[in-house]
Amino acid sequence: MVYTTKGVCSRSIKLELDGDIIKNVEFDGGCNGNAKGISSLVKGMSVDDAISRMEGITCGGKSTSCPDQLAQALKAATGR
Repeated sequence: MVYTTKGVCSRSIKLELDGDIIKNVEFDGGCNGNAKGISSLVKGMSVDDAISRMEGITCGGKSTSCPDQLAQALKAATGR
């Protein structure tokens, strides 16, 4: 699934799930090192754990962030 982000520097997030386990995450754009770090940290994590840890995180003066957008992408992909 490819999720188009809103309100952040990254343009989209590509998700690959195996049931409720995150298999792979790739950010298109944004802060390269942070995006790679987030992707590495959530690999193998359950969708619910990832959402609960990242949802609501903000970036600077923005009301969202790349981690929050990943949480929104996971919710969209799983219907949560």
